Amino acid sequence: MHANKENINRLLNTAKGQINGVQKMIDNNEYCIDIVNQLMATIAILKKTNNEILDAHLHHCVLNAKTNEELEVKMNEVSDILRKAMK
Repeated sequence: MHANKENINRLLNTAKGQINGVQKMIDNNEYCIDIVNQLMATIAILKKTNNEILDAHLHHCVLNAKTNEELEVKMNEVSDILRKAMK
């Protein structure tokens, strides 16, 4: 992986903390909308993390493909991931 590992780990730790917070909110029977807002914030962090990893993949793995065949494989992988993300 070629993304900034320190930044990725920081984002994932933040998401982990938010998930723990959501679990506490559920245990404490907190207001549904407050829980949904926290879940949306967690999803946003996970999306940001995913985007940073994908961006690093494009700028390193795809751009540094050594052959046309390797480039085609990498492009197909990205295309498949984008299709999954758009569902």
